[in-house]
Amino acid sequence: MKKIKCILAALAIAFGLAAPSASAMGPLKFGVKVGTEINSLKFNEDAFKSDNRAGFTGGVMLQFIAPIINLGFDASVMYTHRSLHMYAADDKTQSAHVGSDFIEIPINLKYNIGLPVIGKFVSPFLTTGPDFSFLVSKRTVKDMKQKNYDLAWNFGIGLSFVDKVQVAASYGLGITNNASGDQALYDSKNRFWTVTLAYLF
Repeated sequence: MKKIKCILAALAIAFGLAAPSASAMGPLKFGVKVGTEINSLKFNEDAFKSDNRAGFTGGVMLQFIAPIINLGFDASVMYTHRSLHMYAADDKTQSAHVGSDFIEIPINLKYNIGLPVIGKFVSPFLTTGPDFSFLVSKRTVKDMKQKNYDLAWNFGIGLSFVDKVQVAASYGLGITNNASGDQALYDSKNRFWTVTLAYLF
């Protein structure tokens, strides 16, 4: 836990130091981001299911877009709370609510779609890239144990307004098992939708 706090503090300081230089470097921008995340688990076996539940996310981001080609990246450090309702497939009365906290680091390739005339005011963009999540609140439900690390791949779309405000939605496809247990019944991968609002300085 202390190690995670140190990593988070170092990343926050790095983002803070980058902010004053954003205007001088042109395409590099610093921002803040908040939003909601709706997730569920996809189990490898049919014994368990989970309903979509909403959580929240918030943090800081960096964006770099190369001029002319409109291609670059954005990277964020987010504190994310994920919530889900898990139940036995054959008996919904056997259920449990699970809420977990993560430090989430999505790193996306980003392409701004240039539009004639209105491009300076409204610009759509596409994103894709890996999403790294690190569990900071341990939670065990019966024999199911959440893993400390989760890897997903994001696919997203959004709109940028006057190069300052961004509204985006993305779908995260779990790659690694998010949870495991003594039996393969608990092996699962995370699936989540994220909707965010960001402001770039």
